[in-house]
Amino acid sequence: MNPPKHFQSSTLHHTINRLLPGLTFKKLISILTGTAIASFGLYNVHQRTGITEGGVLGAILLINHWLGISPSIITPILDFVCYGLAFRYLGAGFLKMAILSTLSFSAFFRLWESFPPVLPNLSHHPIVSAVLGACFIGIGVGLVVRQGGSSSGDDALALTISHITHCRISIAYLATDLTVLLLSLSYIPWQKIMYSLITVTISSWLIDWVQNFRFSSPSDQSPC
Repeated sequence: MNPPKHFQSSTLHHTINRLLPGLTFKKLISILTGTAIASFGLYNVHQRTGITEGGVLGAILLINHWLGISPSIITPILDFVCYGLAFRYLGAGFLKMAILSTLSFSAFFRLWESFPPVLPNLSHHPIVSAVLGACFIGIGVGLVVRQGGSSSGDDALALTISHITHCRISIAYLATDLTVLLLSLSYIPWQKIMYSLITVTISSWLIDWVQNFRFSSPSDQSPC
């Protein structure tokens, strides 16, 4: 006799909570939405226009250009390397949610790859593509980071660097971004790298804004 459905649901819920403590349905939806948005922007804007991100996301595009390896394959490889460092220095708490986010990002990118690009090619409008790409990455990654995950190894790598060197997290992010952008000069003209700096600046601000955004309730508003 099969166990009742409510028993199966309870068992599944218990298993998920044991593997990923603190993961609620709301958090899961936010992570899935964030990785869908970020991967959509990476496929439809960044990859087509050559305006790259820094850090691991930029390294994904760099490897894709020179080796022809799909980002759906590169993403988990690079991320698991960064997560290995994070596990060594930061522990397993951050790692579990980050791995879920990475697998989701890779799956969504594979989904977008199965369809033709749905946005017009913005290669001849670099300012527009820089701002639009930054919005996709900033909002998407912000939704993921807000729930304690990371859409790529950027967060894990930056946190690890900050932990080891005792520098500010913003300095760690900047160091990885500038390193990848300098390497990206091997296939991207310096003019486009300048637009990439715009993308990195806007996306970083949006990530911070989305992560810390709070809805105000009527009780929080001061009386007239």
